[in-house]
Amino acid sequence: MKTLQELTRPNIWMLKPYSSARDEYKGAAASVFLDANENPYNLPYNRYPDPMQRELKEELGKIKKVDPESVFLGNGSDEAIDLLFRAFCEPGKDNVVAIDPTYGMYQVCADVNNVEYRKVLLDERFQFSADRLLEATDDSTKLVFLCSPNNPTGNDLLRPEIEKLLGTFQGLIVLDEAYNDFSEAPSFLSELDKYPNLVLLQTFSKAWGCAAIRLGMAFASKAVIGVLNKIKYPYNVNQLTQRQAIEMLHNYDEIERWVSTLKEERKYLETAFVTLPCVLEVFPSDANFFLARMTDAVRIYDYLVSEGIIVRNRHNISLCRNCLRVTVGTRPENERLLEALRLYK
Repeated sequence: MKTLQELTRPNIWMLKPYSSARDEYKGAAASVFLDANENPYNLPYNRYPDPMQRELKEELGKIKKVDPESVFLGNGSDEAIDLLFRAFCEPGKDNVVAIDPTYGMYQVCADVNNVEYRKVLLDERFQFSADRLLEATDDSTKLVFLCSPNNPTGNDLLRPEIEKLLGTFQGLIVLDEAYNDFSEAPSFLSELDKYPNLVLLQTFSKAWGCAAIRLGMAFASKAVIGVLNKIKYPYNVNQLTQRQAIEMLHNYDEIERWVSTLKEERKYLETAFVTLPCVLEVFPSDANFFLARMTDAVRIYDYLVSEGIIVRNRHNISLCRNCLRVTVGTRPENERLLEALRLYK
């Protein structure tokens, strides 16, 4: 791979980051804080949160078995995605390559940052070829985006193809593992030391049931994480989010039970869906959702809305004509969906 300095925008490489009051004093022994222009009343919400989320990263490192210095935490995974564009892609000059279809925020961030976004269509099995992605790159390609399990298709991408890409591409490979907890495929977290060009994205929004607290994770080499920390906003993860995340980490057994239950419910829903007259095909899923091709996705979506049931209409997405994306819910929610579809005419 190219050196990190070669990949990083020159102005970012030379940037002197903002130093907050809590960056300059990191201790916990002090009892009088008169350094950050805070209001002394309304404890504990009057104090700025730890800008580097040290306690949370320590607890997360134990669960994920990763060095806390290889962890970036942000306001959802979307913050990490945006920072990767801002750190490594020169607007109007560089480009990124991504599979298609996939998570839409990759292109949104590319458009916001004025970076060319090159799509490479998946095959009929929703799989990608490393060679085809590499053919779409050039010397100005800084990032390649993969999502596994992929959204909206739900399937794991082929691991040998991911490994081939990691071993060949000279820029950064951003692998989004937002749904990996629901998959039988192992995470690439244990491969961080092997691939210095790998950036992994994960989230508290899915398996952890914490979409409301907006906490995303990026895992990479200490050097890459250092670049992201350099340009993030000083207090990008608030204290309430940090405390709730630590509480969830202390209840990891419950998270594992949720995941197991949702995988069972996914199988139950998939089995039931193939018997429905309005369903043409159910695609295999490794996530907490699945994609189903319907007889008329738009009409069925509108019908479900009228019944107070909301799924995701993916009809206009590449390769997803007449497809609905269904998130796995509780058994009563899943039964209500199935009952409505059985009554659809």
